[in-house]
Amino acid sequence: MALPRLSQLELRIMEALWSRGALSIREIQEAFPERRPAYTTVQTTVYRLEAKGAVRRVKKIGNAHIFEGLVSRDDVQRRLIDDLLGLFGGRTQPVMAHLIETGKLTLDDVKEAEKALRDLERKDKRQ
Repeated sequence: MALPRLSQLELRIMEALWSRGALSIREIQEAFPERRPAYTTVQTTVYRLEAKGAVRRVKKIGNAHIFEGLVSRDDVQRRLIDDLLGLFGGRTQPVMAHLIETGKLTLDDVKEAEKALRDLERKDKRQ
């Protein structure tokens, strides 16, 4: 199954499910720290996530359905990064330049990336 594209609100709902586990719609709504969307907005969005295959109902308690995420945070993050790089023709340099200019990429981040690249290179040589 292809990983679905998720809207901002869908991502926020998924974040609640990833961090807290299976939740009812009310619990998802209450997980929003501020500027909480209406219950019906959350409900509609959860049903859309269900139709996309991103969440599923796991049980029913009284009238409340309990939902859990079916897609992982890592998979969704990878999809978002791939989509972002697609806007730049697959080139990483403009993204890296922006991260450096805004101070969001630190020297420690670069060192970690270098280590990950060396590890990947070693792994590729073994195969």
